[in-house]
Amino acid sequence: MLILGIETSCDDTGVAIVEAPNKKGAFKILSNIVSSQIKTHAPFGGVVPNLAAREHLKNIEPCLKTALNEANVKMKNIDLIAVTIGPGLIPSLLIGVNFAKALAYKFQIPIVPVNHIEGHIVSALLGGDFNFETRISNFESNSNFKNSKIESKLKIQNSKFFPAIALVVSGGHTQLVLMKDFGKYKIIGETRDDAAGECFDKVAKLLELGYPGGPVIAAQATKFQISKSKFQIKSKIPNFKLPRPMIKHKNYDFSFSGLKTAVLYLVKDNKNKLKDEKFIQEICHETQQAIIDVLISKTLRAAKECRAKTIILAGGVAANTELREQFEFEIRNSKFEIKDFLVPPKNLCTDNGAMIAMAGYFGAKRHPAPRDNSWKRIKANANLRTG
Repeated sequence: MLILGIETSCDDTGVAIVEAPNKKGAFKILSNIVSSQIKTHAPFGGVVPNLAAREHLKNIEPCLKTALNEANVKMKNIDLIAVTIGPGLIPSLLIGVNFAKALAYKFQIPIVPVNHIEGHIVSALLGGDFNFETRISNFESNSNFKNSKIESKLKIQNSKFFPAIALVVSGGHTQLVLMKDFGKYKIIGETRDDAAGECFDKVAKLLELGYPGGPVIAAQATKFQISKSKFQIKSKIPNFKLPRPMIKHKNYDFSFSGLKTAVLYLVKDNKNKLKDEKFIQEICHETQQAIIDVLISKTLRAAKECRAKTIILAGGVAANTELREQFEFEIRNSKFEIKDFLVPPKNLCTDNGAMIAMAGYFGAKRHPAPRDNSWKRIKANANLRTG
C-alpha cells in the first residue's frame, strides 16, 4: 500500500511517498521532500501567512514530481492520499488541501484528512532505540528540496505502549496529549499564549540573532557551556535567572510570554552589554534552560499522574539536542517506571509529508475512505483540535 502524504500547515511544503506496514510491520519512506521557506520569512522574523501560501503554491507541484521520481512510482500506483487539514495557517492549509483534493478527484484515489498534531506524534514511531530498528540515509538534492529514505520495523504492542503522554512542541504548538490508543487522544495541557518555539523566535529577534530562533539560540547556549567548561567555571548559579512560568502550577498548561517579557526587560536594563558575546550567550543558555525545565517538569508530572508507560517527544523543538538529552536523563532517573521514550529522528521533527502519510495510514484503518467521492468531505480547519 503506497500513501502520498501532503503537508502545508505553516511554512514547509512537504510531500512524501510512504509504503504502509507489511506483514513484518515496517513503514518504508520511499521519498520525503521538503521545501523550506526560511529565506522568505527571515527578514520578517516570523512566518507571514500570505507569503507562505504563495510559496506553497509555487513549490507543491515540483515537490510532488520530485517525490514521485525519488520513489520511482507514478500517481496511478498511489493507493491513498493523506493531507493535513489543520491546525495551522488557513492560507497555507488551503493550498495543500485543494491540491490533494484535485489529485484525489483526477486519479480517483481515496483521501483521508490528517490532524497535524497527530502527524508529529506518529513521527516518533521512527525514533528511539527502544522499540524500533531504524536505517536512515539522508541527502540533499541540488535545490532546496530535502529527502530522506527510512525503513523502520514496528514492534508496538498496545498493552505495553499505552497509555502514553505525548509532548508536541514547535513554533506554533505546545501541547501535552494523553494517548490511550492511536486516534484516541485527549489534550490535557497546552500553552495559554506563546508556544515554546515561538518564544525561541521572539527572544532571538530581541537579541538580533536571526530566524528561526531555536537553532541559533541552541548554538549560542552551547558556546556558553563550552566557555564555562574551558575556564572551569564550576558554579551553576547564573549571573541572572529567568522565570520558569507555571512550573509549579498543578495543571499541565504552559505559558511562555512572561519568559519573553523577562528577556525584553533584561535587554533594556543591560544595553551596554549587548555587544558582549558572553552576555548574549548566557541569555540564550538561560532562556533555553528555562524552557527545557518547564517542558520536562510538566511532562513527567503528567506521565506520573496518568500512569503512562510511554513518553513521546515530537515537533520541531524536539530536534533540540539539549532538550532530548535532558529528557532522557530525567526519565531514566525518575522514581516511576517509563518503559519507552520515543523521539523522531531530527530530520523528521520539523513538518514533513512522511509523518502525514503515516498518520493517514492509521486514520484510514479507523475510518476507511471511499474511492469515488471521499475528496468532497475534506475541508481545511485552522483551529482543528486533537481528540
